[in-house]
Amino acid sequence: MSSMIPSDENNNKKVKPEHFKDFFRSMNDLIHEKPVKGFLQSMDEFFNNPFPSGGFPVQVRDLEDETIISAELPGIKKERIRLNILPNQLTITIENHEVEAKEDLNNHFFHKKVSQQRLSRTISLPMVINERLVKASYRDGLLTIRIPLIKGKTINIED
Repeated sequence: MSSMIPSDENNNKKVKPEHFKDFFRSMNDLIHEKPVKGFLQSMDEFFNNPFPSGGFPVQVRDLEDETIISAELPGIKKERIRLNILPNQLTITIENHEVEAKEDLNNHFFHKKVSQQRLSRTISLPMVINERLVKASYRDGLLTIRIPLIKGKTINIED
């Protein structure tokens, strides 16, 4: 009688591949449908944009005698970067202005496209900045700004 009932081992081996086959087919259909496909394309666009959040990464390091500010600006030309110094603030601004014009005299067609992008970051510092001592360099997409610390006068306290 026990030979008439199929064993669990044989039954499980046949059932599992069928369940996984259906599962994988369902997952494959889901990924190739438009909503998920559109989501995956938007993810690709997100990672292709160098500044997806509308800003750019800035790192500030305080050392004993200077403050070093580093900004990652991949693909940006040096001419597009502006630095502005106020008494205790440094602003890094990137401006990109492009004009693209196409003209076809045979078909009386003219197309002009103007795009402008401006990104800026302002870093507040706890000291006054002497702009004559600030040094900036730009190499391989990394902007490095060195701001030396200005030592004030020491005042002795009398008894």
